[in-house]
Amino acid sequence: MFASSPNAYKQIGQDADILGADPHRLIVLLFDGADAALLKARACLEQKDIRGRSDALIKAIDIISHGLADSLNLEHGGDLAKNLSALYEYMVSRLIYANIHQDERAITEVQKLLGEIGGAWREMGDNLRKQAAAGGPKP
Repeated sequence: MFASSPNAYKQIGQDADILGADPHRLIVLLFDGADAALLKARACLEQKDIRGRSDALIKAIDIISHGLADSLNLEHGGDLAKNLSALYEYMVSRLIYANIHQDERAITEVQKLLGEIGGAWREMGDNLRKQAAAGGPKP
């Protein structure tokens, strides 16, 4: 009965983080979730856990296509939004390939791409917070 309590507390913490998050933080959480799913997929691949690998890759695909890609404003986001949309589509296709062919290199490639974009997103958030703390324009 109490064996799942730590997981319940972890879920409550995640839910609280999501409920109290600003839009920028929500995107960071999506990057974190996709990265965690890809780490799990690689571990499952090493352990020859086909079901676990597939589930983790499907979760990462869902986060990328229905979280990150859907958050883009293609109408007003200009070339940056269009380029990110194309990059997210590419990542999804690489993860589908990785799932079919059990290709760790494709997973690693997507992790690297997500890490670069997520790092830039985090840096932008840090800069906006510093501006706000210095009395600059509010995000």
